[in-house]
Amino acid sequence: MKTDIIAILQELKFTEYEAKAYLALLEKSPLSGYAISLNSGVPRSKIYEVLNGMVARGDILVSQENTPQYFPLSPKELIAQRKRDAEKTYQTAHKALKKFEVSSQNRGNIWNISGHEAILARVKEKIKDAKRRILLEIWQEDAQELGDVLEKASQRGVDIIIVSYGELKFDFATIYQHHLSEEITIESGGRWIVFSVDDEEIVAGIISLGDESRAAWTAHPGLIKPISEIIIHDIYIMEIMKIFRKELEEEFGPNLIKLRNKFALGPHGEKNISRIK
Repeated sequence: MKTDIIAILQELKFTEYEAKAYLALLEKSPLSGYAISLNSGVPRSKIYEVLNGMVARGDILVSQENTPQYFPLSPKELIAQRKRDAEKTYQTAHKALKKFEVSSQNRGNIWNISGHEAILARVKEKIKDAKRRILLEIWQEDAQELGDVLEKASQRGVDIIIVSYGELKFDFATIYQHHLSEEITIESGGRWIVFSVDDEEIVAGIISLGDESRAAWTAHPGLIKPISEIIIHDIYIMEIMKIFRKELEEEFGPNLIKLRNKFALGPHGEKNISRIK
């Protein structure tokens, strides 16, 4: 048990000798350096070097008597101190590295992402960074995995607009429900995602193939606008269909089947008319 605690303390930046001395003080304190050495197993030749380092760091306190007595910071105080130190380090690192953000992102690159989980993980990270607007075209079953992080973005004031294949009930988002999810899935060879955040980055690809799912993530300025427009274009069509469905279906068939047949290709590039009814 004590070995496990020593290992945990080492994760909190204690050396092995420091961890042993700290545990000895938790068990009984105050103690002199000599007593700590006896109770902890830290060699007498090392004990004062160890204790001085812990005093300097604030992990233990020392009295100013002729024979100094040592007293440990409580575990609660120690953990709180480590959290403060870590947060300070993260903030300092963030400021120091911020100037490299734009160059490290390399806006000209297109990055491949493999696997359903990895694709959605990247989308979640970008949702957390969103400041103004998220455009998302997605199937209902995949959207559920993003619900919590999307809601938090909405609470920050981000505008969430979703084209959903299948019924999706997110009261924090503006949702346009596409009623042809099965047909579109067949036409496309699977479920896809198109995601645009703040008109600055996009993720797009197919996500229904498990580990074989593939998507692209980019901040390329020549791709962000046209890919974002895919979602906006679908919203235009859905708004128009709400008002002029009768006239349009008279010309192009139910759910504009004639248009979809005219331009449809299967997932491997073959003409797909026979599969679209």
